[in-house]
Amino acid sequence: MAGADNGLKGLKCYLKAIKIHNNEKMEGSGVRRFWLTAVCSIMFVITFGQEKGPDGNTNLLENMMVRIAEIEVEPDYLEEYISILKEEAEASVRLEAGVICIYPMFQKENPNQIRLLEIYADNTSYESHLQTPHFKHYKESTLPMVKSLQLVDMESIDQKTMANIFKKINTQ
Repeated sequence: MAGADNGLKGLKCYLKAIKIHNNEKMEGSGVRRFWLTAVCSIMFVITFGQEKGPDGNTNLLENMMVRIAEIEVEPDYLEEYISILKEEAEASVRLEAGVICIYPMFQKENPNQIRLLEIYADNTSYESHLQTPHFKHYKESTLPMVKSLQLVDMESIDQKTMANIFKKINTQ
């Protein structure tokens, strides 16, 4: 039970950091936002990388769903799109326990090229996310603003080594 208590404390700390992260202004704070997200991700991996899943055997990281959304926004809609996206990302992380991270960013040289790092506890959390009012509002509101969308599912190459890397960074 102590592991579950530690996991809950770690999750609360992680979610608090994400809340701080989502309240940052997007302009002029890219490096700060990047490092805050990195620290949040490290905290999550350290906290849950050793925890067992509901079956008692599966590592929680094995069920995690990671995706990168590659979005091209029509330039005339960029400001409006970013405003709606920020609301959706903040609500998703705040309201949905299974949404670990929705981290929006854009290419410096081409700001209408948006990328989202999406991390969900599992596929069920992702499917549930698609049914929420805030996601449906985002999708319906931004549909005419999006020129193209590609969803790229990602897989960790080496979960054990990644957890060790994050531990090493955390101790320095």
